[in-house]
Amino acid sequence: MAAVAAIYDQLKVLNTEVLAISTDSVFSHKIFTEVSPTVSKIKFPLLSDRTQEISRAYRVLDEKTGAAFRATIIIDPEGMMIAEFVNPPDVGRNIFEIVRIIQGLQYNRKTGEVVPANWVPGQSGITRDTKYIGRI
Repeated sequence: MAAVAAIYDQLKVLNTEVLAISTDSVFSHKIFTEVSPTVSKIKFPLLSDRTQEISRAYRVLDEKTGAAFRATIIIDPEGMMIAEFVNPPDVGRNIFEIVRIIQGLQYNRKTGEVVPANWVPGQSGITRDTKYIGRI
């Protein structure tokens, strides 16, 4: 959460909403935000999934522990889940890649061009056309 909080303003510029969801209780969230200097700076909602319905629906629930895996889910403006990343418990997210994915998705929606590997904003995309199959 703290890493996402560090780039929250950049995500807002990309017209992106952020929700942090965990299987912890709202009481746990309250204490966490009061005690942690980093988490206290979070500007986006912390949602409690005590029933585990959300985590189960997105298939990110660790049934053994009852906690959600560390996951990032990107949902487009039409409500479709278009990307999901699940990190191992011992590996944090790459927040810069999350931003790049959102930028790439927005670029694709705007231009219709496909975003190639290692694309960064400012680079051109690839026109989707069957004549290019096997040539690029």
